[in-house]
Amino acid sequence: QVQLVESGGDSVQAGGSLRLSCAASGYTYSSSCMGWFRQAPGKEREGVATIYTADGNTYYADSLKGRFTISQDIAKNTVYLQMNSLKPEDTAMYYCAADLTRRRCSLFWGRYNYWGQGTQVTVSS
Repeated sequence: QVQLVESGGDSVQAGGSLRLSCAASGYTYSSSCMGWFRQAPGKEREGVATIYTADGNTYYADSLKGRFTISQDIAKNTVYLQMNSLKPEDTAMYYCAADLTRRRCSLFWGRYNYWGQGTQVTVSS
């Protein structure tokens, strides 16, 4: 049974940093696309960053490059999202997702088969 469990969400001031974690279990982690997505109230879900676990290739939403970094610890089957210089517009529910079928990872949420429960990030000005 595939499980994705996010943690690390919090309330921070603008300019602060957070690191989100996503612990994966129940499947072969070492060959999958892992993605971080976010959804703010009243807005569509958007892709933040992806990583292909077999080779560590990463892909970012253009608007977030330079501030957000996705990484992984293969030994722990865990994906991280380091978020720096946070802005109020980064406020959203952040989700971890897994695509077990593709080698080229996508920022489109519809490609992902499995989702975590989400972790809330709130950035105040």
